[in-house]
Amino acid sequence: MTAALQNYQARMRRVLDHIDRHLEADLDLDSLSAVAAFSKFHFHRQFMATFGLSVHRYVQLARMKRASHQLAYNDALDVTDIAMDAGYDAPDAFARAFRQRFGQSPSSFRKSPDWEPWLAAFGPLDNARSKLMQKNFTTDDVTIRDVLPTRVAVMEHRGSPETLGDTIRRFIAWRRAAGLHPRTSPTFNVWHSEGRPAQQDEYSIDLCVGTDQPIEANGEEIKAGEIPGGRCAVLRVVGFTDNLEPAALYLYRDWLPASGEEARDFPIYCQRLSLFPEVPEHEAVAEVFLPLK
Repeated sequence: MTAALQNYQARMRRVLDHIDRHLEADLDLDSLSAVAAFSKFHFHRQFMATFGLSVHRYVQLARMKRASHQLAYNDALDVTDIAMDAGYDAPDAFARAFRQRFGQSPSSFRKSPDWEPWLAAFGPLDNARSKLMQKNFTTDDVTIRDVLPTRVAVMEHRGSPETLGDTIRRFIAWRRAAGLHPRTSPTFNVWHSEGRPAQQDEYSIDLCVGTDQPIEANGEEIKAGEIPGGRCAVLRVVGFTDNLEPAALYLYRDWLPASGEEARDFPIYCQRLSLFPEVPEHEAVAEVFLPLK
């Protein structure tokens, strides 16, 4: 039974990976049931039973998630191109569907996103993905590495995690103006609080980009900082890196007490090596670092 269940889950994961990789393709029931190697009749019901969403709605949400990220974080992309990539034949149809989902037109969302309905809209998608995409870490996944110090430019986010998207938008715009592209300048997040603290205004995270250049704030609250060098326990996460709290908790709560190591006086942090939507979600990569003495 265990082998049969693992095989069934692997086939369903293969479908989700295929959707992530081919969002611009014709993801109809025939093609996806073939990927899963299930009959079309049974696949539709099995998908719904497994994920709590129909195949059609899951694909729509996955496409809208990529489209909304492109609108919020990439001004260079034309709305028409985003609509076509999301599977719509015309911008008007995309605009109607977008407004129905988020309560804003695409152009309004691009200028000033309302993050609360955005987060609510993707709750079902995140819940569906977590059914089979939950990662179970082991000690074999953790390596100890000596890292070099990295000078960084820092934009602080203090306050509700629901408004983090606005800070990310400002950070991306600032680093783009500064010529600090993610391919050439490393991206870090430093966590100073839990992901969901008891009081939302206690949420605290630093958005950082590695640079040796003099920092010109250009009207933003940017300061110089450093990711310190030294020994670190490192846990690599591949795919769906929106929520890295499970990886951080594993390092702190499970790995550290059993390792005989002692944590250094610097917060746990991550380096984002590849980012959605520049790569499909299942190809996004982040490494979580726990500084050690």
